[in-house]
Formats: sequence, C-alpha cells, structure tokens
Amino acid sequence: MLKKNDILKGVVSALGSNGEGIIKHGDYTVFVPYVLPEEEIEYKVLKVAKNCVYGKVLNVITPSKDRVDAPCSVFCKCGGCQLQHLEYEKQLKVKEENVKRCFSKIAGIDVEINKNVTGESPFRYRNKLQLPVSFNGKETVIGFYAENSHRVVPICDCLINSSWTAKLISAITLYVKEFNLKGYSDFDGSGYIREVTAKELNGSLIICLVLTTKKLVGKDRLIEILTEKLGLEFTLYINVNSKPTNVVYGEEFLLVHGKPEYTGEMFGIKYKMGVRSFMQVNPSVCKKLYGAVCDNASLSEDVTVIDAYSGAGLMTALLASKAKKAIGIEIIPEAVEIANQLALDNGLSNKITNYQGKCEVIMPDIIAKERQQNTNVTVVLDPPRKGCDYAVIKAVKGSLADKVIYVSCNPSTLARDVGLLTGALKYDGNEIVRVKDYTPLYEIDSVTPYDMFAQTKHVETLVVLSRVLNR
Repeated sequence: MLKKNDILKGVVSALGSNGEGIIKHGDYTVFVPYVLPEEEIEYKVLKVAKNCVYGKVLNVITPSKDRVDAPCSVFCKCGGCQLQHLEYEKQLKVKEENVKRCFSKIAGIDVEINKNVTGESPFRYRNKLQLPVSFNGKETVIGFYAENSHRVVPICDCLINSSWTAKLISAITLYVKEFNLKGYSDFDGSGYIREVTAKELNGSLIICLVLTTKKLVGKDRLIEILTEKLGLEFTLYINVNSKPTNVVYGEEFLLVHGKPEYTGEMFGIKYKMGVRSFMQVNPSVCKKLYGAVCDNASLSEDVTVIDAYSGAGLMTALLASKAKKAIGIEIIPEAVEIANQLALDNGLSNKITNYQGKCEVIMPDIIAKERQQNTNVTVVLDPPRKGCDYAVIKAVKGSLADKVIYVSCNPSTLARDVGLLTGALKYDGNEIVRVKDYTPLYEIDSVTPYDMFAQTKHVETLVVLSRVLNR
C-alpha cells in the first residue's frame, strides 16, 4: 500500500499525454514529471488516488540517452514547459505518438500520422506573453504560475518567448520598485497590479497592465522606463479588473500611450492586431498551418466554405480569397465586428458573411441553406480545447459537407470528434461508444501535427476528411 511521502525507485516505461513519466508499481500507475522513458529514478510520492499515484523526481539514477540539459533556470519550477529536458527531435516523435495513441485509444482508429511540422526555432518563438504579478507576503514578484497552483515563480526571462521578454520584465520590475507597488493577493484581493500582458506584431508591442484601479501611478515615468528598456515601438493600455476571479481581463481597457492597433499581413490578407485580438503564439508555424488549411480545403469558385469558430476572421478571409464565398461563425460580438472590418479592408465584403452566435445553434440552418443551392461545401472546424459541441458534429454530418478540415490543440477531443464524424464512434444515450462494423461517412485523408508549442506538452493538429462519395 503506497502512501504520501514514500520514497521509491522505478523505471520509466513511457511518457503520458502531459509529458510526465509513467512507472508501474504493482497495481499502481505512477506519474512523475520531468523524467524520460528507460530512466531509472528515485521519486517521492506526493498523492495517492485509487490506482493512480503522483510523484516528484528526487534523483535520476540512470539518465536516458535522449536527455539534454534544460537551458532555462526555472525549468521544473515554472509551469510553462514540460519537455525542455528531452532532445528536440524526440519531442516531435513523442507528440506524433501521442496523437496516434489518442486516435487508437479513444476512437479505435489506426491512422498514419505525418511528420510534425516545425517552425523557425524551438526557442524564442512566442509572440505573446502573460505575466501574473503577485504579492507573496514579503515582496511583489513577476513571473509564471507554478504547475497546478497560483504561486508565482519569479522569472527574469522566458526562453520560448521573444527576446524582448527580459527587457519588459526588467522595465516592469524597475517601475514596481520605484513606486513601491504591491502585486495582487489571491487571499484577500488586495494589491495594485495583477498581470502584465504583451503581444508582438512585426517588432511592435501592445502592452497591457491589469490593475485593480483606473489610476495609473507614475504614468510618465513608466512610459520613460519602457522606452529606455525596450528600444521598440510600443502601445500601452491599462485594464481594470478588481473582481475576485481567475479571468485575466476586466471589461474596461484604457489607452495610455501609442497606437491603438498595428497592421500585419498573411498571404496578401491584411489584418489588425489590437489589445483584445486573438493571436496564434508561433507566427512561423501559424503561417504554415493556415496555408495548409487553405491548400487542403479544395477551394474554387464552386465551393462555399464555412469557418466555424472563426474568431477575428483572418482564416475566413484567407479562405474567401480562393472560394466562391466564405461564412464565418463566432460567438464573441467584438470578434465579429473585427472580422467584418477585415473583410471590408481587404475588398472581400461581397464574398464573406459573418454570423454572431453559437455554432451549435446557427450552423445547421446555414449549412442547410447552402446545400439547397447545390453548392459544394467545405467546413473548417477550429474549436476550443473542449472540442465541438455534438450539435456541430451532427450538423456537419447531416449536411454531407464534401470536406471537413479540423484544427485542434487537444488530441483527445480531436480523436473523439473525428470518431463521431467518421462513424467509428456514436452516442448511446449520454455515452459515446465504439461502433464495431460501420460504413464510414468520412475518410481521413491526413493527420498532421504542427509544433506550435515547442518545449511544451501541447500540439496543434490538422486533420483533413473527405466525404465517402457513395454516402
């Protein structure tokens, strides 16, 4: 019987979906982060739950040949990266295997996984940063949350983020010290500054300080510090959030300095980035992914493409430029407004219609109307991590859309939804079950991982499905 604080030895058999090592100890499955397959380790038991045990590595007795020295000084302390200790080519293989395992285990589908598509570099790729600012009882600290906690680990740089990161942290640290500002406390809601966020587009930054009040202390001095430290064009906003919530932003943004937004371009489509804009964190991989979506959508003047979960409309515009027309569906009103303006700015208003609402509510009628016009329909799905609502899956299947392009950041929900689309899975009451003998409605053309999040457990995946013509 294992119990908390036991110290044990074991050999790691595999890596789990969260990048943690898996060890078998009798009837228990033990999960230990920051170790690798075939390593013999000494570990401490932190938690015992039925047949699962969670542990902490104390010593790597026999290191794997694939182990490398993690270059980050806070690796294993901050919760951002899980795989810096694994040689990069092996990281890619682990993610490919994870996607394949999810399809097999969840949907019962044995599918070939293409080689992982990589970006320009496995470090310094992120263009977006979110730094919680906390008061730990003694001082204000700026950094990242430790894994599964609200304890902020102080950092002075982040090696997967752009090179301006250290300069920004240095600037905010100096500002906090000069004005003796207190970070936010989760315990009693006290404190002045909660978060610092930043986004980069073409070398320009949009910085936002999340404060508990509208009053920005030392505004001129803060702008002076940022100007001196960054050496970049920047915009500064403050956001007011005094509520006891885990949500980063409050409703009110106030422009303090610089332009309200910046302009970028992808494949000839111009777009704007503002403080509220969603951005993929890895520009070089994003460009490859979006290009592949368009290439695989079989676009022509005979095809209507429906971009579900369309966000601010960049993908919708890219698709519309090569299709008969494109229809975007997005739940956030502000994003729909931005998408409409993007269509107008690119001369695509006559080819794009954006709807505001829940996909599962409005998508079935939209697809039905397009089908009545005998139009070939391609559906692009790019849902949040929880995957598609079943009503969306039903709408796609009921429409007999000619092609389905599915972009996912969660291999588990991806495998579930693809299983439902093909017919390998079905709902039996409230339970999803496998179907032993089925005639597929869609066949899988390709499954391709994209390493949007190098050094971490996360993987983006593109699945291309085509309707079986005799169905």
